[in-house]
Amino acid sequence: MHIRGDHTELVVGGRLDVRSAADARTVLHDAVDSGRGDLVLDLTELDSWDATGLGVIMGVHRRAGRANRRLVLRGVPPQMQRLLVATRLHRILAIESQP
Repeated sequence: MHIRGDHTELVVGGRLDVRSAADARTVLHDAVDSGRGDLVLDLTELDSWDATGLGVIMGVHRRAGRANRRLVLRGVPPQMQRLLVATRLHRILAIESQP
């Protein structure tokens, strides 16, 4: 898993799973805490996520809300979009529309 960017936009790539969750959580929470406005997570390079990875995303969403910020997911791969719909998380998370 790799994350690059700043406190307003981050690109998340590789696998967001139980092995990478702690590192991802640290980086993403730091981004929330050090910025203002929307925090955009670009997921176009994300290969997969498991339940733990999805939990990290939800935790960042809650933390952003407490910091008066909004987490926005961009470039959600189709299979992950289907999971968000199946779990109804697409109703909670801000997801940019695909063109």
